Amino acid sequence: MSKLVAISYSTLAAAEHTRAKILAMQKEFLLSLDDIVVAYKTDAGKIKLIHPVNLTAAGAAQGSFWGLLIGLLFMMPIFGVVAGAATGAIAGALSDIGIDDKMMKQLAESLKPDGAILFLLVRSATEDKVLDGLKGMGGELLQTSLTHEDESKLQAALSASAKAAA
Repeated sequence: MSKLVAISYSTLAAAEHTRAKILAMQKEFLLSLDDIVVAYKTDAGKIKLIHPVNLTAAGAAQGSFWGLLIGLLFMMPIFGVVAGAATGAIAGALSDIGIDDKMMKQLAESLKPDGAILFLLVRSATEDKVLDGLKGMGGELLQTSLTHEDESKLQAALSASAKAAA
C-alpha cells in the first residue's frame, strides 16, 4: 500500500531540488514511487502542477502508433494516425493516475506566491537511507498517511537540515 507525503517549501526551487534528490534515490533503488508532483502558486495566484509525465502527449503518441497500424490494414494510414492521436490524447487527458489533482490544488491554495508543495506517493522505501538522504532538504510536513512515529522521523530529518544550514 502506498503512502502519501506532502512537504511544503517556501520556494519552488527548494521543492524542485528535493524532487531531484528523491528521483536520484529512486534510481538507486532506495525507494519506489507511484507518483511525484510539485504544486506551486504563481505570482498571479494560480496553482500549477508539475507532473513527471504528460499523460495527454503520451496518449497521443500511443494512439498515433495504433492508429497508423490499423490505418495501414484498411489502406488509410493518414486517417488512422489522426484518429488514433485524437483518441489517445483524449484518453490520456481523462486518465488521472496517482495523486488526485483536485486535492493537490486545494492544499496548495494556502501557499504564498512562489511557495511550493512536493507530493509523493511512495510504494516502498529503505527508511533509514531515505531519511539520511533527505537531511539538508528542509521543508515542513503538511499531510501524510504515515504512522505518527514515521511522520516524526521524517519531520526530524527535514528539520535537522534547516538547523544545520542556519
